[in-house]
Formats: sequence, structure tokens, C-alpha cells
Amino acid sequence: MWHASAPRCARRRARADRTGGGGRLSAPRRPALRPRTGAGPEPVCTGQAAPFPSKAAAPSAQSRRHTMSVLFVTGTGTEIGKTVTTAAIAAAALARGRSVAVLKPAQTGVTAHEPGDVAEVERLAGPVTGVELARYPEPLAPATAALRAGLPPVGPQDIAEATAKLAASHDLVLVEGAGGLLVRFDADGHTLADAARLAEAPVLVVAQAGLGTLNATALTALALRAYGLDSPGVVIGSWPAEPDLASRCNLADLPDAAGAPLLGLVPEGSGGLAPQAFRAAAPGWLASALGGSGAFRIPS
Repeated sequence: MWHASAPRCARRRARADRTGGGGRLSAPRRPALRPRTGAGPEPVCTGQAAPFPSKAAAPSAQSRRHTMSVLFVTGTGTEIGKTVTTAAIAAAALARGRSVAVLKPAQTGVTAHEPGDVAEVERLAGPVTGVELARYPEPLAPATAALRAGLPPVGPQDIAEATAKLAASHDLVLVEGAGGLLVRFDADGHTLADAARLAEAPVLVVAQAGLGTLNATALTALALRAYGLDSPGVVIGSWPAEPDLASRCNLADLPDAAGAPLLGLVPEGSGGLAPQAFRAAAPGWLASALGGSGAFRIPS
């Protein structure tokens, strides 16, 4: 632990950066989302890209207001604590008596009989409804892993439809992505951002603690705004027991980089806790906006 005697870092004044310096963000070009023509993931296909709908075409803020019934969880990279963060949110919700479903659209790097991320959330958090839409054995981006395995990819429609089905029977649905926000899920370049847009759901960002996280978080926030997506905030997915200077300064700077509040610090190594210990501690790692107990405090 570190204390108030540690060096205090000034918050960076980046208000203009959060709004793109006052300019309008241009949405990235993405293939148009095609209507579903049948059940199950669509096969890999090619086609001419059409412009992705502009930000003005995004769902209105009022239509996207959720009482945290659906939350997409993405990261600024891979292996940064998305699964443990998802488990912590699930544990906090279960402790409040809410029913929880966890959806993993594409699990990569795991063979058919090995436990995946959903199983890890179930182990740590407790009785959740776990759903995997597809599994690919090689540890690659979902689009590449699907192509190499000769299996159909998961499209944004598949994710949005599965999310809606789970939301109809659960108080909270957590959708954990693969890697970062713009990792490709299919040959047409669709991403988790496309699925969240279809589901009209907010996207939580899980970030690293140390050096380099500000740029990665700012880029993720920029992409979220370009897609017209809301984000409740940022969680540091692995907060070190002895944070270095950069990590301590990032506590103040991350909200500016993200344009959203810091909503949690998941301690490093939390995934190694016994399930009962994890469930007892998890609500204290999160702000009340994520169902935390109210004990969460950002170190000074």
C-alpha cells in the first residue's frame, strides 16, 4: 500500500482533448451491417465496404439510458484483467440479489474441453448464467481464429440478439469482449463496438495501471465517441500492491484520458483468491455505479 505521503501528481488539464479540441469526430468507415438471413453466425464472406453510419445516426442519449441492465466490457488491450473485472461486477451484483448472465461472444485460445473466461467468471463470482457463442482453439483475434479453424465467425447481430435474449430473463447482462474494442470479429471488420451499438449498450473500459495506459485509454475513448457509444467509466484491471510513480499519477490522469470517471481498482492477483474471499472483497473494489458497496475510494 502507498499513502498520502507519496508524491502527489497534478491532474492534467485535457478538457479540450476530451471533445476532440472542439472539432467533430468523424466515424470510421465500416461495412454496413447486413440483415440476418438465418440462424447462427454468418459464414466468412467478402464484400465492398460501405460507409459506417455517422455519429448523428447513433441511437439518441435517451434511448441508450440503461439502469445497468446490459454492460459491455472491453479493454485497452489483452491480458489486462477484463475477465476478473467482469467477475467482480458479477459478484457485486449477485451480492445485491440480482440475477446475472455473462456472455462471451468469441472465446479464443481454448480447446473444446478446457475452461474459458465464462467458466472463470462462474468460479470466482458464483451462480451466473454463462454463454459462449463461439470457441476457436488458437489465441488470435476472433476473425483470424475463425478463418484458420474453418469455423463461422460471430457477427454483431449474433451478439446483439444473444444479449437481448439474456436481458429478457436477467437483471444484468455482462458482455465481455476479446482484446480491445476494435478487434475484428469477422472478415468484414465488424467489432465489439458494432455489437454494442446494435445492442444500444454502454461500454466499460478496463485499463492497465502503469506507463502507456493514458494513450491506450484515450484512443479507446476516441473510438467509443466515434461510434456514438456511452461509457460509464474506467476500471484498472490489475492494481499493483506497490504502485510505481506512473501508476499513482495515472489515478488522476485516467479520467481525463477517458473522458469518464475511474470506477474501480481490482487488486493485482485477485483471480488467485479463493472464490468466497473474492466474492466478499469484490464489492469494495468498485464504485457504486458498478454496484459496489460504497467502500471504494481512490487512493490520495
